[in-house]
Amino acid sequence: MDVVLPCLDEAEALPWVLGRIPAGWRAIVVDNGSADLARALGAHVVHEPRRGFGAACHAGLTAASADVVCFCDCDASLDPALLPAVAEPVLDGAADLVLGRRRPVTHRAWPLHARLANLELARLVHRRTGLRLHDLGPMRAARRTALLALDLSDRRSGYPLQTVVRAADAGWRVTETDVPYRPRTGRSKVTGTWRGTWQAVRDMRAVLAERPAARPASGTAAGASR
Repeated sequence: MDVVLPCLDEAEALPWVLGRIPAGWRAIVVDNGSADLARALGAHVVHEPRRGFGAACHAGLTAASADVVCFCDCDASLDPALLPAVAEPVLDGAADLVLGRRRPVTHRAWPLHARLANLELARLVHRRTGLRLHDLGPMRAARRTALLALDLSDRRSGYPLQTVVRAADAGWRVTETDVPYRPRTGRSKVTGTWRGTWQAVRDMRAVLAERPAARPASGTAAGASR
């Protein structure tokens, strides 16, 4: 199994995160400011010159080779040891995309304004796609070939949202599973700055404005990838 870890200056969190990767799984660290440290800790490092969360995620997806690929933030807010439970419905053929629904363990883990924004985004996603989601969780799992077939184009903050929207348009079975959410190590690159927040809102509005793609005849990502 491959785990894509989009990183930017996460040296403080890297040892804990990489130490929690399940045994036998490959950690793919992308867009990281501490590549030497990541390599020393056993990760496969992919260089992505373009800045942006989506650019890092997609570079990791392209570099992955496993049938099922997982994604996880690298700021120690999410525990990679929980990834097998997230990936299990995909491996079993019960779901095409599984999202880790964040459950904050303390109020500090997820500020109120960020939670409210996430709820509003979930409402907009429901209106756009019909999916009833609570969170567009950054911990997720899906089949690699099916993800590549979505032809994702956002290379900034809209990448996770575009994945969900295009998966829904393609008829994927999208489910959620609860995962604990802890205070991050370091400041958020998105909600931690006004510029990051504004950029994320702009990116996500553009994704929600996309016209729905035609649904494939196969109906599910699992059927398309087998």
